[in-house]
Amino acid sequence: MPKGSDLLVAALENEGVERIFGVPGEENLDVLESVRSSRIELVLTRHEQAAAFMAATHGRLTGRPGVCLATLGPGALNFSTGAAYAHLGAMPTILITGQKPVMSAAQARFQIVDIVASMKPLTKMTRQIVSAASIPAIVRDAFRVAMDERPGPVHLELPEDVAGREIGQVLAIPAHTLDRPVAAAAAIDRAADAILAAKHPLVMIGAAGNRPRLVEALSSFVRRTRLPFFNTQMGKGAVTGGSDLYMGTAALSEGDYVHEAVARADLIVAIGHDTVEKPPFLMKSAGGPKVIHVGYQSATVEQVYHPDLEVIGDIGASLETLGERLEGRLVQDEGMLVLRQKILARLNDRAEEDRFPITPQRIVHDVRKVMPEDGIVCLDNGMYKIWFARNYRTHVANTLLLDNALATMGAGLPSAMMAAMLYPSRRVMAVCGDGGFMMNSQEMETAVRLGLDLVVVILNDSAYGMIRWKQAVDGYPDSPLSPKQSSRWPPQAIVLGSPHLSSGSALQQKSHHLDNRKRLPANMR
Repeated sequence: MPKGSDLLVAALENEGVERIFGVPGEENLDVLESVRSSRIELVLTRHEQAAAFMAATHGRLTGRPGVCLATLGPGALNFSTGAAYAHLGAMPTILITGQKPVMSAAQARFQIVDIVASMKPLTKMTRQIVSAASIPAIVRDAFRVAMDERPGPVHLELPEDVAGREIGQVLAIPAHTLDRPVAAAAAIDRAADAILAAKHPLVMIGAAGNRPRLVEALSSFVRRTRLPFFNTQMGKGAVTGGSDLYMGTAALSEGDYVHEAVARADLIVAIGHDTVEKPPFLMKSAGGPKVIHVGYQSATVEQVYHPDLEVIGDIGASLETLGERLEGRLVQDEGMLVLRQKILARLNDRAEEDRFPITPQRIVHDVRKVMPEDGIVCLDNGMYKIWFARNYRTHVANTLLLDNALATMGAGLPSAMMAAMLYPSRRVMAVCGDGGFMMNSQEMETAVRLGLDLVVVILNDSAYGMIRWKQAVDGYPDSPLSPKQSSRWPPQAIVLGSPHLSSGSALQQKSHHLDNRKRLPANMR
């Protein structure tokens, strides 16, 4: 007779789950045994945080929730950063944790933490399962909630006695098609009129524009309207950076090259902008460009983002209708395209400079040179992230994965591992600072054990570089927050596991000879 854990695993199979990432514990042994006899692969990680990062990245790249598993108490709490990463980054994820039996208390309150309460602010939904018979319905609802706009994580807690309880056969609940609401015709009309009336319209593509299902819709809209566009950091790659309409990436909030285009614009069409990102530009109460918000959900009004018009509904359908209204009716802003050449030319400054300390521009240039167009670069969090966002030209959607929402350290390596598992025929590279790499460096064992074809580049300045930079900007002395450099460890680029980088490549050559050069100056750390 099946038991609760069998129903859980059968429900996950019904949702198309192929892998579960996690660390086992006493309270989820029934689940592990049910997985053993299923089609689902259990991927053992060395820390629950990495399992959550991998599951979230699965959701980000596929649009389908990744699933991770942990035990109660300490194991479940290790999911917290990964849950926040998925929640702020809008990545569909299912987090499953164990718990002591709910019908008995043979161990009193040993290891018991109220995980449901702790997960409430970090997830879209969190539930304790108290009835084995309800498992198929709860799992179906969890996947629906995780995938519905705005996507994110859902937490399910399965107590040990519910997992082990025998129960008669309960049929799985099939998934059904969900059609997203369509924007009101009046909203489309207002947006079209505003764009036609603008002299210098500019499109901005935000994080929600990078949903896998939107790639063609966005590209079609740009082709049909011939509107120049730029993107936020997490919107990067939604439309190819090789387009003759691409203006750049907003890696900073103001004062960067791309903000010359923002200053020229009298109207910005913000597609899929999510205010969890660091602001790509700062709206003013008066005197700045008008803003049209095109999104699945109404805009979150902030001090720096308060749109004048909104088009709310399925973004793909909205853009198709808006493109039909605008095609062939817009006069191209030649001045904006002249400005584009100026902006992009500046991004090539120092890209091939042969000097040490090596410039961030050269690092980005060398990585771009060795990565094919569909190769995936996964960034951890540090100063180099800004340079990659600005200078790394993407040609395929979701080929530069960075986090500009939670902006946590430690996610770069697990994200790259997930990308390598999903796309074994594509080249994958993780770029990490020494600080971020060490936060989940134990997962190198996982990557080797799984035989992942993966390159890891570690930018080692023997410091928390972003903190050191901020200390310098604010006039603080270098403090123990940035570990003092050892004379034995000058800054260097370390390349691990590089089957696709020949010894003649610029990046590989740099990794070999940086040891013998001078340290980075303070303003470059």
